[in-house]
Amino acid sequence: RSNTTGRLFSARNPSVAAHPPAFFSSPGRPASIRSKHTSTSYKQIASPSKHLNTMVSFRRKKNNAATTNAEPVKEAPESPTPAPKPAPSKPPTLDDIPDLLKTMMEETGEKSAAATKRIYELCDVGHKQNRIPMVCSGKWDVLTPLAHCLSQESGDGRHLACLALNNLSIPTENKRVMALGPASSDVIGGLCRVIQEDKQESYLCCICLMNLSFLEASITTILKHSPVDEGSAPITPLENANSLLRVLEKLLASAPSTAKNGSGKSEGVRWACGLIKNLAKSEENAALIGKTDIPKCVVENIKSTTAPPSRWTSNSLEDFSLFVILNLAQWTGSRDALISAGAVDAIKPIMAEGDLQGLKATMACAFMGADWADFPDNGSPAAKSITELMTNIIEKKGKDGQYAYGVFKLYTATKAFRDLALAARKADSGEGESNTKVLAVPSAISLCLQVVSDLVLTAVDDAEGGSKYVPDASSAEYAVTAFEACIPTILLGSEPARKSLATEKACSEIESLLNTYAEINGTSEAAKASAKNVSSKVKRAQGSARPVLEISHDLWVQYRKREGQPLDQFLAAEKGVEVDESGPLDFLPCVSSNGSSSCVIC
Repeated sequence: RSNTTGRLFSARNPSVAAHPPAFFSSPGRPASIRSKHTSTSYKQIASPSKHLNTMVSFRRKKNNAATTNAEPVKEAPESPTPAPKPAPSKPPTLDDIPDLLKTMMEETGEKSAAATKRIYELCDVGHKQNRIPMVCSGKWDVLTPLAHCLSQESGDGRHLACLALNNLSIPTENKRVMALGPASSDVIGGLCRVIQEDKQESYLCCICLMNLSFLEASITTILKHSPVDEGSAPITPLENANSLLRVLEKLLASAPSTAKNGSGKSEGVRWACGLIKNLAKSEENAALIGKTDIPKCVVENIKSTTAPPSRWTSNSLEDFSLFVILNLAQWTGSRDALISAGAVDAIKPIMAEGDLQGLKATMACAFMGADWADFPDNGSPAAKSITELMTNIIEKKGKDGQYAYGVFKLYTATKAFRDLALAARKADSGEGESNTKVLAVPSAISLCLQVVSDLVLTAVDDAEGGSKYVPDASSAEYAVTAFEACIPTILLGSEPARKSLATEKACSEIESLLNTYAEINGTSEAAKASAKNVSSKVKRAQGSARPVLEISHDLWVQYRKREGQPLDQFLAAEKGVEVDESGPLDFLPCVSSNGSSSCVIC
């Protein structure tokens, strides 16, 4: 960390800071634009390759008479008269915005660029406090003029508009206005056109769109951008060559395989993959992406890299590409396109990496139906890393040096665990121990019970208590089906066989939980079938001790105690009939209405 350079983005954080020219940000924040000297000349930003790890500094060019083309130095007069110094320009304020916006819309060339520069200075790193008021206060519309400047032929005005839009896209409050508000079409359309025209600011536009796509509510709107001429009928993104979807596809497909790292072209491809990574989190978006050549392109990025996964840096092309593969792999509408592109073979070797890249590759391979034999060390590292991920998500924490809380969703982790369990079960030969033994450890099985019970507690009206993490219906379904796949190991009997009250209690409570889950609204038919199947098998297992089931149940009970949840919520108990002296026993002689009875009705 450095106060001068800012803090670089890490995969531990779901937000991104760009470090092509002038891009740095704090963890948890999207890419920001910084300038050391916001009041000096903005002329000629150098190519991205020269600024991958430095801030852009807008400095005045020094006059140096000793340079090759300079005029020779003349002798100074004996009594020189100092030339008057130009008055320093007054820093812009928010009150200047109306005049600046008017200039940006009505003027062209240097006047417009100068006004755009002032708008940028109002939201640069030294004026972060202005970013939300500039967009959300309702006093000004800064977005339409900035989008207008993106269409300028002059590079200065266009470049400065990109810088300003990037900085304004950082606050969460602004993302909603920029991606979903009245000016969203102008903003997204302007950024898309710059990318389509292959301007040198293309990578800046990809970063800005990626910043906006961290707002999950915006991702389907962003990818559906499909402009048509006024009065024309709408065209779907797949049918429109000018849609953002097709523009991104063309950018990736046309990238030279030997593009120099840090060049404008390679930077555009890199940040486009970062944008697609976020857009692919939506199942609807993934279905669209799966019908393009984008899956093939990102797989090729992995195949063609010469750097080992251990050397991949956060926000690198390889890091983004593997994230795209992971996000697309979990959806049926895009999974086949990845498999056809050879994704499984491309990422299988990465599973051996014991870091973030290994985790991503492991989950992606599980989603794409890789054989159990493909997972290193009989699946043990895969089971441990995915179980740890589920635990961290539920406890709302990340893993130091790898990922922050929020990077992965619980439905992604539970689905990976489920698919891994299905692969293990499929590979069982029917003899000896089940392959699911590396997955069906008590800590993992108790997590599955926890996810299901937390969902049930939120769905049942008369339930008390709750948890700090409320799971979604998909996560609960994946937890139930993972439990079902691991049944051979979960219900293994003790050696030697023995009776166990703990097993009977565990079976009774888990049976009740699954039956309750099967009846709540929102449970799919497939999940209901799995829950009832597991419930019946658990009920039949009450006759003898089941050590894995007992310990899993005990861990689940301990969790509920810590969370203050009712421990009798899933106990199968029959309710008795309350009676008093006027009830069915009032015929007894010891019962009287004067309260003198010496008998007690129990």
